[in-house]
Amino acid sequence: MGRENEIDVSVVIAAYNTEETLARAIDSALAQEDVSVEVIVVDDCSTDGTAAIAHSFSDPRVRLLRQLRNGGPGRARNAGLLAAQGKWVAILDSDDEIMPARLRRMTERAAGAGAQVVVDNLDVVPMTGGAPQRMFGEAELRQAGELTLADYIDSNVIFRSTFNYGYMKPVFRRDFLLRHDLWFDETLRIGEDYVLMASALACGARCVIEPSAGYVYHLREGSISRVLERHHLDSMLLADEAFLARFKLPLSAQAAQSRRTRSLVEARSFLTLVEEIKKRSPGGFLKAAIRNPRAVRHLRMPIAVRMRRLMGAVGVNPIG
Repeated sequence: MGRENEIDVSVVIAAYNTEETLARAIDSALAQEDVSVEVIVVDDCSTDGTAAIAHSFSDPRVRLLRQLRNGGPGRARNAGLLAAQGKWVAILDSDDEIMPARLRRMTERAAGAGAQVVVDNLDVVPMTGGAPQRMFGEAELRQAGELTLADYIDSNVIFRSTFNYGYMKPVFRRDFLLRHDLWFDETLRIGEDYVLMASALACGARCVIEPSAGYVYHLREGSISRVLERHHLDSMLLADEAFLARFKLPLSAQAAQSRRTRSLVEARSFLTLVEEIKKRSPGGFLKAAIRNPRAVRHLRMPIAVRMRRLMGAVGVNPIG
């Protein structure tokens, strides 16, 4: 697809202690059909064999960058974007994989529509293994055709659904990101993907949808008590404030953003309520409930169910 010596897609893989899955991710990127790729692995100061695995690939298309200090996924991905040379850039999580025809299908669809961003469907592999499940209905995505800023923000309203458009892994025109000075928010440990995509759309990027599934998302073990904390939601609220200060949104997106902000505040209050329940503190629970009574309604559903939905909404792997 690409001309000689031209790289069609740079695949950026931020990796931290993922020695068990990194080779699978790299192999899947190298197996892309009918496009030229480079694979940039950014090791975020892993303490296991992650860097050694990346270094073991003799394929010249694989490049290993090693961070001087652990800075989180946003900083690692930004290092990869800075080093990228492809016309398009794709983010691949180090414990996921992509199907061989994915990048060809996506870049062809985007090029045909004159779009600067393209997203596709995902297959979700359960933690226990077994047959993957399609994240979104293909008919739904085919009918939508394109992803607007209002739709994207509205999909990322907390508690609405287990999966949302924030799970999609966009492929961006690299020159568009550079021209608009768009980067991952390095202050975020959760939700950095959302801010970059929303910012690209707010800059006027046209995003088309490839309805077929090309990204394979592996659910992973984790505990909500160890993974998601109130300070994560605080950071997301601050990031949204910075987003609103930078971009003037159309009315439809403003309305969606208002719903998202309210939901983030409710989610933070909900986590506070759960913490007070765990501490067996009626006084603390009452104070938190008075500050945000809307959060109490989420307790009508079993806490475990709400936790799974909350994790899904902010991009944390749902657990059983």
